[in-house]
Amino acid sequence: MSAILSSLRNTVIFGFILALALLLISFYINSGGVDIGEGFKGNLFWMFIFRWLHVISGVMWIGLLWYLNFIQIPNMPNIPDEQKPAISKVIAPATLWWFRWGAMATIITGLLLAYISGYIHNAMTLTLVGGGGPNELFIGIGMWLGIIMWFNVWFVIWPNQKKALGIIEVDADTKASSARTAMLFSRTNTLLSIPMLFCMVLAQNIF
Repeated sequence: MSAILSSLRNTVIFGFILALALLLISFYINSGGVDIGEGFKGNLFWMFIFRWLHVISGVMWIGLLWYLNFIQIPNMPNIPDEQKPAISKVIAPATLWWFRWGAMATIITGLLLAYISGYIHNAMTLTLVGGGGPNELFIGIGMWLGIIMWFNVWFVIWPNQKKALGIIEVDADTKASSARTAMLFSRTNTLLSIPMLFCMVLAQNIF
């Protein structure tokens, strides 16, 4: 067990193996069988798979967003200057890699889930075109909030963080301005994450 837990790669692989084992157990328990071959759209099996992938991607994305805003950013002023390069040169770039690709995976799996489940049109139009119920309205609001957050990550936060962290060489004033812009849009995403998650849970549990 130590060999598995000593390596992050092995830990993650073993986690997926356990998930696969549980999936096979669920196939066995469901004696009627799980239909994985009768098409893609509307298929309960693929809806489950993409919902699971959507959730774990979202945990990575929002978890790192909250880490940055609740832990790293507030505590940076408390770190001695000689230790700050460890954050800016090592920890922050690694965090931002998983952060932005977690955002991408969350959006892609979410849109695929909406397509497979058959509500993507009504949700994306907020039920204004083609109708739909409150479930699709609120899931649509959550989806649009998520898309805005994804846009902020890829087209505002990451480009400015590259300047703030010195990945792209800029002058000191531009670096300071970029750091502030990245922080403000990261805070914006933190704000939006609360109603976004609320809408997602509301749509699944109330309507």
